[in-house]
Amino acid sequence: MTSRPRRAMALAAGLVALTAACAPGSGSAPVASSPAPTQAVRTDVAALGKVTLTVWDQEVRGGQDAQMKRLNAAFMAKYPNITIKRVSRSFDDLKTTLRLALTGNEPPDVVEANNGRSDMGAFVKAGQLRPLDAYAEAYGWVRRYPASVLSYSRYTADGKIFGEGNLFGLPQVGEVVGIYYNAAKLRKLGLQPPATWDDFQTALEKAKQAGEVPMQLGNLDKWPAIHVFGTVQGRAVTPEVIRTLAFGRRGASWNTPENTKAAEQLAGWVDKGYFEKGFNGQGYDPAWQAFGKGQGVFLIAGTWLLADLSKALGADLGFMLPPGTTAGAPPVATGGTGLPFAVTAKSPNPDAAAAYIDFITDADAMKVLAETGNLPVVDTARQGAAEGAQKQVYSAFGQVSTAGGLLPYLDYATPTMYDTLGAALQDLLARRTTPQQFLDRLEKDYHAFAESNG
Repeated sequence: MTSRPRRAMALAAGLVALTAACAPGSGSAPVASSPAPTQAVRTDVAALGKVTLTVWDQEVRGGQDAQMKRLNAAFMAKYPNITIKRVSRSFDDLKTTLRLALTGNEPPDVVEANNGRSDMGAFVKAGQLRPLDAYAEAYGWVRRYPASVLSYSRYTADGKIFGEGNLFGLPQVGEVVGIYYNAAKLRKLGLQPPATWDDFQTALEKAKQAGEVPMQLGNLDKWPAIHVFGTVQGRAVTPEVIRTLAFGRRGASWNTPENTKAAEQLAGWVDKGYFEKGFNGQGYDPAWQAFGKGQGVFLIAGTWLLADLSKALGADLGFMLPPGTTAGAPPVATGGTGLPFAVTAKSPNPDAAAAYIDFITDADAMKVLAETGNLPVVDTARQGAAEGAQKQVYSAFGQVSTAGGLLPYLDYATPTMYDTLGAALQDLLARRTTPQQFLDRLEKDYHAFAESNG
């Protein structure tokens, strides 16, 4: 559903800690457990002849779409022998259609594939994505990207181990889920951005009493609540336990007092009316768009909304990491990398596809990402963020990754956890199930996979 000298080193530090869950006892990023297939690569794009490259992406929102259009135009201007046929779909539409497309005889050449086991892991297992290690060496990706960032796109050939093995994709952006706030509304309420988690809940209650929508949420698509729950969970459960759960490794459990506390707190927000009525039937896009129109004080969401919300709210938009239980507590937040760009196994144009991925992730591309309000996954510190929300986002990303508090998305855990967790959260938020029933559902999925996967 996301590194450098201060951020290049920052995300590296955070993700090294994160990927340690993939290799218990390891203090560094994992290395490939099996060599990539021998593969002759061609990097002279002009010598490839006339090529039509079909690219499927999910960069549909304002800033996301803007960067893709600029980069695609620049690529075709540099290489007039290559024509890009772009198909842009929402995250949900891409997730639904990509699986079918990859089984066909003429799949796209380049696709954005969700890192998790249910998508990239399944595609790797089915032999539907091409290992990119030879291209990573030829183009210098292994030197440009921290090893810990690349680990987010690594799988063993059987698709069982996430974070190790061959490289199957390359991301453009970093991601962190935090709290957007309407600064004008906070001033009207006589509040400052909350310094602690209790302050945040006090602000929600004060907003409710003042007749405001305390927090926007649109959960029709089910996955948005995963980010909200992950944020709540991070205040109650240790990062080590969350990493073990999110990577589907043995040694943890959903049925703990800490996870129960998190589930009860989220359900309590529903009972207190902190979300707008009907939120479970409202789409994700209408919810953040409503926030951009001034409806709501807070919005828990990812940095991918920065460009659109900045355009909508201007100087009134603020962004912060979820506060800890005490002021000054080490920052903890869900995040990582955006969806990586991968090359399909059946593509007749792998060299052109790899050259395209290199172009949209190089140093010049990172500048374009920053200029269009996105969060570059490498060279972030060199871009020089503007004042306001963009600077807050860049700073937040650096803080949480430097402190080792960047936590994986919970749906990474098992091949079915995306559906299990999304549906379970809808039922919990609709108050159709209790917190304990919610956790039992997650435990069943997690335990079955962790035991069978080794």
